[in-house]
Amino acid sequence: MTTEATTPDEVWRNPHAPVADRVRDLVARMTPQEKVAQLQGVWVGIDAVGEMAPHQHEFAVAPQDFDELTKHGIGQLTRVFGTRPIAPEVGAHTLARTQRQIIEASRFGIPAVAHEECLTGLAAWQATVYPSPLCWGASFEPDLVRRMASKFGDSMRRLGIHQGLAPVLDVTRDLRWGRVEETIGEDPHLVGLIGSAYVEGLELAGIVATLKHFAGYSASRAGRNHAPVSIGPREFADVVLPPFEMALKAGARSVMNSYADNDGVPAAADATLLTDRLRDEYGFTGTLVSDYFSVAFLHKLHGVAAGREDAAALALTAGIDVELPTVDCFGEPLLEGLYSQSVDVELVDRALTRVLTQKVELGLLDPDYSPAPAADLDLDDEESRALAREVAERSIVLLQNDGVLPLAGKRLAVVGPRADEPGAMMGCYSFPLHVGVHHPDVEIGVDVTTVVEALRQDHDVVFARGCPVLGGTDDEIAEAVEAARQADVCVVVLGDQAGLFGNGTSGEGCDAADLKLPGRQEELLEAVLGTGMPVVLVLLSGRPYDLSRQVDRLAAVVCGFYPGQEGGPALAGVLGGRVNPSGRLPVSFPGAGSSQPSTYLSAQLGRRTEVSNVDPTPLFPFGHGLSYAPASWVTAGCEEREWPTDGFCKVHVVVRNDTDVPTSEVVQIYLHDPVAEVARPVRQLVGAAKVDLAPGETRTVTARLHADLTSYTGRAGHRQVDPGDVELHVGTSSANIHSAVKLTMTGQTRRVGFDRVTTPEFTTSP
Repeated sequence: MTTEATTPDEVWRNPHAPVADRVRDLVARMTPQEKVAQLQGVWVGIDAVGEMAPHQHEFAVAPQDFDELTKHGIGQLTRVFGTRPIAPEVGAHTLARTQRQIIEASRFGIPAVAHEECLTGLAAWQATVYPSPLCWGASFEPDLVRRMASKFGDSMRRLGIHQGLAPVLDVTRDLRWGRVEETIGEDPHLVGLIGSAYVEGLELAGIVATLKHFAGYSASRAGRNHAPVSIGPREFADVVLPPFEMALKAGARSVMNSYADNDGVPAAADATLLTDRLRDEYGFTGTLVSDYFSVAFLHKLHGVAAGREDAAALALTAGIDVELPTVDCFGEPLLEGLYSQSVDVELVDRALTRVLTQKVELGLLDPDYSPAPAADLDLDDEESRALAREVAERSIVLLQNDGVLPLAGKRLAVVGPRADEPGAMMGCYSFPLHVGVHHPDVEIGVDVTTVVEALRQDHDVVFARGCPVLGGTDDEIAEAVEAARQADVCVVVLGDQAGLFGNGTSGEGCDAADLKLPGRQEELLEAVLGTGMPVVLVLLSGRPYDLSRQVDRLAAVVCGFYPGQEGGPALAGVLGGRVNPSGRLPVSFPGAGSSQPSTYLSAQLGRRTEVSNVDPTPLFPFGHGLSYAPASWVTAGCEEREWPTDGFCKVHVVVRNDTDVPTSEVVQIYLHDPVAEVARPVRQLVGAAKVDLAPGETRTVTARLHADLTSYTGRAGHRQVDPGDVELHVGTSSANIHSAVKLTMTGQTRRVGFDRVTTPEFTTSP
């Protein structure tokens, strides 16, 4: 290896040369220090950050001298905008100045990849806070999610950001897990469909989408964060992995590992998962970045590495390319391993090649690269807010209604800890709740209208909080009861306080021991119900809760999850009737046996049976949602009775709007496989499409389904399509089926893999 100065005619500088040639030329010229530097993230200002997460500062061992840190280059810059409240213009110019420092300080002048969190839009001060992923799932509208991601992805690119750490593709397995709010839902097809649309939108804007957390994180024991995962290879293949496969096909260029171990093997040290499956089987060629501090966790928390050098070797061998968020195991410990030859330089070169390839593809090594930001840096413009409002409106779920809604002309008592709190609209990875809480002297940065404020624009409202999310007094509850008695209808707004690691009731590290409403909220609800007044429950939460003890006495139930900064007006629109609710549940609401959380994806013996006294039937099932003007189902069927194991079938569903207002329906198609090699879910989603209907309109929805959608992992351990009888259940939820279409799969058993067809084709016609 040479350390001589470079010259302009070198291949790596030539933007017209093949990417592989440019990278190969550059790798050959780099010293061990320069190579390792490209595999490091650097979190400038981490010492000034509040204690967001346990171990954060324990593992942050970067030198304080930035000149010393940058003399060999930097792989990634961590959260320039997402570390503290900083005006977009200041942040953009700070990032540009930092990039120039990096370019000028190192021999090759390679800029860093700048990454940010973007789970509910860009996590930056004064940036629009969009609805949470559960809302994306509830919308059942991939096109809408694609537009959303493209919109804030464009804002990220204009700031000089290259990579976004989203979407979360973990399938909800246990509602007690604190990070349920970050998931899209409990069904792998829905998660993959919506997650892929998000990826397409972000990548369309030129931002590298990062799939996380690969894989199995959400299946931890008892829903505890970072807890071990113990699931079989079949559940792993058929439930956990499909969303990642779908999103990789959608063009995601980065993947982040799971924190958890599966059957004793941490993902960050699992070469079978990160290399054999992700690289060799799936053909992924992008970058694999570590979740924050997860390389060091191999030593400190998992106990599978003897020290930082050993942890670095394990992670590199497994397939991790970049250590985030800042210099640690991939710093001096990795260099020591190279010098002592305990780490093979080929592993470093393998990771380096992937990192540099992506930097070349991003244009960072081109002669005309400039870190200067765009001129327009408004992160919360009118178009962004309108889109956030649209996503919120299309995702709110009406769970129950005895006719009290809409609320037009009624005097309202609005009570509850989430009724007049801006933070009630946001999840734990929104900037105000992730970072802003550490800066109480700084304004929230965006305008957020609460439910009370939004309802007051059209209704006579009296407000009483009743109790906080946690704690409270008898006098506060009594005040809420008195307010309820003065109104025609009482709207009770309950739910979660999103936070991190115990500083909330939902969010990362905020797991639940059971699914009762937090604090005294159930007591407040019971007290208000005791007045005999009609009660409308509005939930703003990161997970479903057990409402079985009150549901029969509630006049209506509305779920918004975390609908973002425009959630207040969106909810008021639904409650008042301006918006006809069209959201559907991406996660089931638990029934009375909520200490036994489960999803609808269960085999026959996982449902209610005579051999167990515990009833796991959900209170509100996956896919459920009501409307003020429900569509009429005219017919559903299939022209064919045979479905080739290597071909397609077409299902036609005719729906009509017999009302005088616009409405929407979500046509849901589930597979029921009566006989298979293994016990399969009684019903599993294979296709869903939302159709909008004008007053009096009739539309035909046609789904073209490939036989690959019936595939599952058989006894031999590979995914297969079987001949035999199947049924397609068409309806409005996993429990409300309008038609069962019986088909016979014909042909031979087929083995299918990553290249299988994973999505149906939907068309609508008059």
